Amino acid sequence: MSVSVVIPCYRSARTLPPLVARLMPVLRDVSPHHEVILVVDGSPDDTWTVASDLARRVEGVRALHLSRNYGQHNALVAGIREARFDVVVTMDDDLQHLPEQIPLLLAALEGERLDLVYGVPHEEEHGFLRSLASRSMKAGMAAALGIRTARAISAFRAFRTRLRDGFDGLSGPHASIDVALSWTTTRVDSVRVRMSERDHGRSNYTPRLLVRHAVTMLVGYSAAPLKAASYLGFLAGIIGLLLGAVVLWRFVTGDTTVAGFTTIASMVALFSAAQLISIGVLGEYVGRIHGGGMGRPTYLVRERAETAGDHPAGRLSDDLDAPVGVGSGSGDR
Repeated sequence: MSVSVVIPCYRSARTLPPLVARLMPVLRDVSPHHEVILVVDGSPDDTWTVASDLARRVEGVRALHLSRNYGQHNALVAGIREARFDVVVTMDDDLQHLPEQIPLLLAALEGERLDLVYGVPHEEEHGFLRSLASRSMKAGMAAALGIRTARAISAFRAFRTRLRDGFDGLSGPHASIDVALSWTTTRVDSVRVRMSERDHGRSNYTPRLLVRHAVTMLVGYSAAPLKAASYLGFLAGIIGLLLGAVVLWRFVTGDTTVAGFTTIASMVALFSAAQLISIGVLGEYVGRIHGGGMGRPTYLVRERAETAGDHPAGRLSDDLDAPVGVGSGSGDR
């Protein structure tokens, strides 16, 4: 089983050298054909300097430098489209995902029973708020997007490279690898893996960014908010009819007063809220359509670095020099 490891890199100048040093022996043990693709996502520090130096010194390491910060999932798309081998493994750049656990993911892919495997930690490695936001996002994906395995989703994943053919047309600024993979297979499982504490810095994914990512997935990949707006309008209509029936009954029985202000005010407030919520949801969709029509790239590679003459065997495609970055992109980590 030949392996391509894709790592999106952002503010990781200190962790990349030890990460690559631990990765290469593991990959040599699991397969003679392997590579590591470091995708530097417009990092403002010297991460690109470190990544390009590793690519030139270490055989089997390649580095891509994106022209700006497009977001983690867009960077993953860039790296996955560059993968040359049978299986793609994605992992974070902060050493929380242990290279020594990669064989567990690959072992689960042996045979043809599974196409995609997630590495789920034995213990949650994030704080309470981050963990709560992450669990809420996964629950929303399961309910709104119909992804049955959403609760097992992790950034530490391994899948057969052929699955990328199912999202060749993925474009736009709001890429989501997990949603795209859900389009291509239902043969998904998870394995328990050990994860480490972060040694340097802090996570670039704050609860606020996780919420934003959840909204992106709901609006970008699902019609559930539109349906919810319809249900909200229907519910407001029923409540309005009930209020009207109550007012009419009180009028018939002579139990009304001249004022009637409370009833009218409550009805106006109710219907105004329903209308504003519905308009807001429609506005989100119109904004996404407008953004997609601008032709902004999903990513743009500024430069590449790899060992001279590094053309490993087992390539899946001979069209590796074709232009990349069709679509559109934005986002910050």
